[in-house]
Amino acid sequence: MADEEYGEEEFPLGDGTVATEAEVICPYCGEEVVIAIDAGSGAEQNYVEDCPVCCKPWQVTVQYDDDGEVNVSLIAEDETG
Repeated sequence: MADEEYGEEEFPLGDGTVATEAEVICPYCGEEVVIAIDAGSGAEQNYVEDCPVCCKPWQVTVQYDDDGEVNVSLIAEDETG
């Protein structure tokens, strides 16, 4: 019952471990930074976050696969049209 309540079918956890942070490179300043990611927000996420170095906004896309592996990509916010 709890699995149905929390959407286990939509977002299986694989072995029970998922990434909670990712290393990314800012498309503006080129600095490598670590960002926190929230697995509880779903298997696919899109949001805007500012670079902690140069403060320019990124469009962040987070995608978890069925095994809890994560793919994070950034696009400069001014390129999203």
